[in-house]
Amino acid sequence: MYKIGWFSTGRGAGSRALLTAIMENIQQGAINAELSFVFCNRAPGQAKETDVFFELVNHYSIPLVYVSSQRFKTTQGITTMSDQQRLEYDRQIMEQLQGFEADICVLAGYMLIVGAEMCTRYTMINLHPATPTGPAGTWREVIWQLIDSKASETGVMMHLVTPELDKGPPVTYCAFPIRGEPYDEHWEEIAGVSVNEIMAQHGENNRLFQLIRQEGLKREQPLIVATLKAFSDGKVRIENGNVVDSSGQLIKAYSLTQEIEAMIQAT
Repeated sequence: MYKIGWFSTGRGAGSRALLTAIMENIQQGAINAELSFVFCNRAPGQAKETDVFFELVNHYSIPLVYVSSQRFKTTQGITTMSDQQRLEYDRQIMEQLQGFEADICVLAGYMLIVGAEMCTRYTMINLHPATPTGPAGTWREVIWQLIDSKASETGVMMHLVTPELDKGPPVTYCAFPIRGEPYDEHWEEIAGVSVNEIMAQHGENNRLFQLIRQEGLKREQPLIVATLKAFSDGKVRIENGNVVDSSGQLIKAYSLTQEIEAMIQAT
């Protein structure tokens, strides 16, 4: 049985919805795997939303492991972890995870940076709101760069977590156009206007900005589901830090665009 490790801060409804989606697909046989553990960097009683997340984990009878990052920082008398302190914290996590197996670990709303030692110990993947060709940055920065460059396409990808933050190789992705209907009228609204002017006048309320964000969000959960299905089916895997297909051939990334669009159409 393919084994998945799950890392989440469990901050809200999105974290619960994603865990539910994965578990429903596992229970229905769409993903031939099991969640071997859920790790959280919060402890019970620390936050109401996270406690609700813990209830969901317990509902599914998934082993729950937690090491509070806030309590770690309090005992250290710090507000931000240095590299050395992050290493110490990660080692506490790894000690608690001894005995749990995972072929792949998913960072699913995990709000901490993973240090070099831990992302070397485990094969970890994370979400980025763009295609393998970019742009880089937060989802906000990505959208503004797309508008500034007058891009015709964007997407969502899962990438390998490496010691160099957000620089790991793309693993899976889906792409979608941001030209044609219903985008063109919103591109016309900002024709000849610089991105700085758009940001100053409308900010994130700009209709093109909102539409790109909405369509990207729509694909995030399906991409994670489809990625884990592809891994559990052996269509893609990680070998020595490289992404390979079912025949062991190196690939730049595994496209799941068709699968994601079919999933969206079915909802």
